[in-house]
Amino acid sequence: MFDKIALTIVIIGALNWAFIGVFGIDLVALLFGGQLSLMSRIVYTIVGIAGLWSISLLFKRMIPRSE
Repeated sequence: MFDKIALTIVIIGALNWAFIGVFGIDLVALLFGGQLSLMSRIVYTIVGIAGLWSISLLFKRMIPRSE
């Protein structure tokens, strides 16, 4: 469950970076009152933690599902 949540948050963070790269718009900062606002910093921290959690997905052993 945590894996899917973390992956979803990482994807949202990646989309935010895509907006920054393509349009120069930081959606998190735009929605939460600037890059240095408390809410933006909380969102950035959550995305960072989700990214760290997602590193473990690279090393997780893939177990085939029996059908």
